[in-house]
Amino acid sequence: MLPDLPASGTESDGSAVIRVLSYNIRSMRDDRAALARVIRACAPDIALIQEAPRFFRWRKAAAWLARESGLVYVTGGATAAGPLILSSLRPHIERTEDVLLPRTPGLHQRGFATAAVRIGGARLSVLSCHLSLAARERYEQAGLLLDRLAGMGEPHAIAGGDLNDRPDGRTFRRLSAELQDAWATKPWGGEHTSVPERPHQRIDAIFATSGIEVLGCGVPVGLQNVQEDDLRAATDHLPVLAALMVPPA
Repeated sequence: MLPDLPASGTESDGSAVIRVLSYNIRSMRDDRAALARVIRACAPDIALIQEAPRFFRWRKAAAWLARESGLVYVTGGATAAGPLILSSLRPHIERTEDVLLPRTPGLHQRGFATAAVRIGGARLSVLSCHLSLAARERYEQAGLLLDRLAGMGEPHAIAGGDLNDRPDGRTFRRLSAELQDAWATKPWGGEHTSVPERPHQRIDAIFATSGIEVLGCGVPVGLQNVQEDDLRAATDHLPVLAALMVPPA
């Protein structure tokens, strides 16, 4: 059995231990009940979702997922071209913004879902992303992601998402040169996120700015209450779960 990550909590100095989940849910086209059980079992404070429903009745689908996962809707979905942010009741949401990225003709529209949050005495920016399948556009989007985090004005920041790139790729390396790759910093659980039936590549990740302490990060394979059958049935990616210590502002 995989040892659990540290539980959420607030320290006496105002710093906060938070659990962050990043998960590509393939527009909820698979087993929705299994998907909700996986998210609930991971007990995130913040869930950074990719490929959220973004067409007919997308708001209803997002509300269902939040409710069944024990979370609340924060921002994103169709308004960010797929990325979505959910949270527990613990974070105080200061502000949100959905950003549509420059689009290459013939390729999918991409975007960021972003929020500034406060937990205890800690303040931070969070961003959910799903980068392009096209290498050149993907690399440019990584630069836009770094610019967005730097411009949000918070002392610390976290980004998570489906990068469509591996750790040795140009885009992944551009992000990990500026931010902590949480799995590489303190690995926990499984590494590979695609595909659930035979995980063989890490294309989903959580990143954090340098002032944040990574307490553990990885795929929750073998975690108590996260069922293997649910992980395979929920979607075509495996989730990434991290525990992070965020200093007070």
